[in-house]
Amino acid sequence: MGKNNMFTVCHMLASLDGKIDGDFFGAPETAPALRAYGELRGFYRCQATLYGTTTMLGGYAEGPAPALPSGGEALPLEDWVNGEGRGLGNFIVSVDPRGELGFSSNVLEKKGRPAAHVIEALTESVSPAYPAYLRRMGISHVFAGKERLDCALLLAKLRALFGIERLMIAGGGVTNASFLQEGLIDEVSLVLAPVADGSPSAVSIFERAGFLPPHAPVPFALLEAKRLDGDALWLRYVKK
Repeated sequence: MGKNNMFTVCHMLASLDGKIDGDFFGAPETAPALRAYGELRGFYRCQATLYGTTTMLGGYAEGPAPALPSGGEALPLEDWVNGEGRGLGNFIVSVDPRGELGFSSNVLEKKGRPAAHVIEALTESVSPAYPAYLRRMGISHVFAGKERLDCALLLAKLRALFGIERLMIAGGGVTNASFLQEGLIDEVSLVLAPVADGSPSAVSIFERAGFLPPHAPVPFALLEAKRLDGDALWLRYVKK
């Protein structure tokens, strides 16, 4: 397990060239892999799934945060837990270091999945008005880092404040790489679609952003390789 006795798995669907977005999602040959990817989420019995800001904007948040008055209500930059939301026991952790996302509810029911309470993962670089906005919406939020997300601190707070012991990390690439290079991914679960994308603009499974320090490649050991319907492949790697 990773630090703080939390199990973390990076579960991704990718093309043969390691892309996690792009036109290959619409190819008919991708459909069996996409279906298997969704079904395999349940295999890991995770209480929470963590997404980066771009992924949240693409399918979970309601868009950018509304304009917040600079002279309006401001709250201390401290963690806040919605007890009712915590009681759901199922969570979406939204990595949003600068407080950019807007929501219509503190509970998301997307893509046919069970209702999940939103936990915003922030840094101290957010506008002071943003935590007040989140509290009005009933959205739990924790602070982990000053300007860049402290991934280890975030995991510790998720476990201590919400009882999360099994976490699924589901990108994008920069978010995945942030946890990877801190040694916080126990397993990589990769469903490969039998399609090559080749697009230079598509994001890969792990992408080290310019703000991340240089880091040596992280080795994993193959745990299982399984052929799926439609010539898809499920690869499981564990941390060495």
